[in-house]
Amino acid sequence: MNSRNLNEFVFNAFQSGDERAFEYIFDAYYGQVVGFCAQFVYDDAESVAQDTFVRLWASRSKVEKPQGIRSFLFTIARSECLNVLRRKTVASKYQDHLLWEKEASLNRETLKSFDFNSVEFAELEDLFMKAVETLPERCRQVFVMSRMEGMKNREIAEELGLTTKAVEANITRALKHMREHLSDYVMVLVLMAAHYK
Repeated sequence: MNSRNLNEFVFNAFQSGDERAFEYIFDAYYGQVVGFCAQFVYDDAESVAQDTFVRLWASRSKVEKPQGIRSFLFTIARSECLNVLRRKTVASKYQDHLLWEKEASLNRETLKSFDFNSVEFAELEDLFMKAVETLPERCRQVFVMSRMEGMKNREIAEELGLTTKAVEANITRALKHMREHLSDYVMVLVLMAAHYK
């Protein structure tokens, strides 16, 4: 049995609820996930990694192909790391800035985990920017200020003379639009939206 068939065999068994297949996947990726988490939440890296695998097991039906396991793990690990960082962050502008830097770094590292080469990433970036350009003018303006310039909702509201609810509605509309127009790349492009923050 070659490695491709083995991966498909393990994946199918995993999706069917086979705990031995899950253990195989755990052994294959656990060290990588811990190493990823340790860059951002060193003291909590193992705990976060374990929680990530718990979520993988609980959501195994949502992973559609063997290659999706790795991207799922690193995306969930990113989310769990951010949750830990937010719980530890004191509500101050200085701490908010540190959290923003950590989040930006997490986004970069998560994108790297997808193993894109520079050409593939440039193509995805171009797709993302073209999708942004198709947004309605006000919606695009709010989305760019929020996701690409890192402005808070209240700051956008003050600058554009909108309510914070209107800002939130425009961001929600923009994200829905992006998902619909880039459905084949949703997971990566959502991270790219965060990467630009």
